[in-house]
Amino acid sequence: MQKEILHSEFTAIVKQENQWWIGWIEEVPGVNCQERTHKELLESLRITLKEAIEFNRQDAIAVAGQKYSEIKIAI
Repeated sequence: MQKEILHSEFTAIVKQENQWWIGWIEEVPGVNCQERTHKELLESLRITLKEAIEFNRQDAIAVAGQKYSEIKIAI
């Protein structure tokens, strides 16, 4: 089951290098993309970020086993 992402704002670091736009999500290591246009880059970053968060969530649940609690925290 996919849950709503608690933290809904992240920071994209973007730059154009030659014919490509490249970008990283500052708060989540490993979320980076490369596209031909700025608009395509931002959409790819959004999709990749959602997938990474869901993958990390599923991984944490698998490691936790059967008896666990989900507790929202804010920073």
